[in-house]
Amino acid sequence: MAGHLEQITAFLAVADAESFTRAATTLGTAPSSVTRTVSDLEARLGVQLLVRTTRRVSLTQAGKAFRTQVMPLVNGLSRAQDDVKAFQTSLKGTLRVSVPLSFGLHCLAAPLVQFRNDTPEIDLQISLTDRFVDILTADLDMALRISGVPSDRSTIWRKIAPVPRSLVAAPDYLTRYGLPQTPANLVNHMALSYAHLADGDIWQLTHVDTGLTEPVRVPTTFTCDNGDLLAQLAIASQGIALLPDFLLRDAIADGRLTRVLPGWAPPDIWLTAYFPPYQRLPAALDRFTTCIESAMGNQPL
Repeated sequence: MAGHLEQITAFLAVADAESFTRAATTLGTAPSSVTRTVSDLEARLGVQLLVRTTRRVSLTQAGKAFRTQVMPLVNGLSRAQDDVKAFQTSLKGTLRVSVPLSFGLHCLAAPLVQFRNDTPEIDLQISLTDRFVDILTADLDMALRISGVPSDRSTIWRKIAPVPRSLVAAPDYLTRYGLPQTPANLVNHMALSYAHLADGDIWQLTHVDTGLTEPVRVPTTFTCDNGDLLAQLAIASQGIALLPDFLLRDAIADGRLTRVLPGWAPPDIWLTAYFPPYQRLPAALDRFTTCIESAMGNQPL
């Protein structure tokens, strides 16, 4: 037996065509199928909706009343279906994206300008936060994150660009406390720690030549969830920080910060785009992500 919506659709087609045969042509099915579907509807409602004669099919009073009631509902459903299809392909509407604060301030302005120029009918809403948001429960369409290998199996993700990191300290701090020669020396120093590190206060460092990995628990004197503030404290000789290079380049170039243990590398992290588990990304999400990818050029940040 056809579903309720299929029954109503068949009834409306017959009412409009005044013929089961013409309605079947419109619906792309056999006249016998349309006849059976409408009969099932009448049986379910317990009322005759159509008068059948050899010359024509016409509405009963009950049929006229029913048609008047269901037409707005069917039209509304049709519009809803069109709107949903448009959401998948249209570059209109609202796009809500969560972005790490420091990355947004340092790297996002140029690709945002490009995206807004290319898609002027999208209302883009950016939330800058270093907190790892749950895009399945938050009022968001996607999130950009800087992190290690994604472990969230409830979302889909796309790596955009690697994010190199360095251990750094101010020259004055290193003059006072000494320049570490091995990872083990870090236990005698003060760490400025990022609050969302996957390994907490343990820094995993791998020798770039030998591949030897040494985990070091560095005494933490300050913890913060923002990299810019940690970089400023490192410049102020408050300790050693492990931060993305895009936060450090200017300070390293002008001598305010010095790389520590340059022959040792922390675990790789990436700028990654996270999405709800779509089977196919809506056009706006795909265009935004592609814009970010193009701006980064798959090169290290």
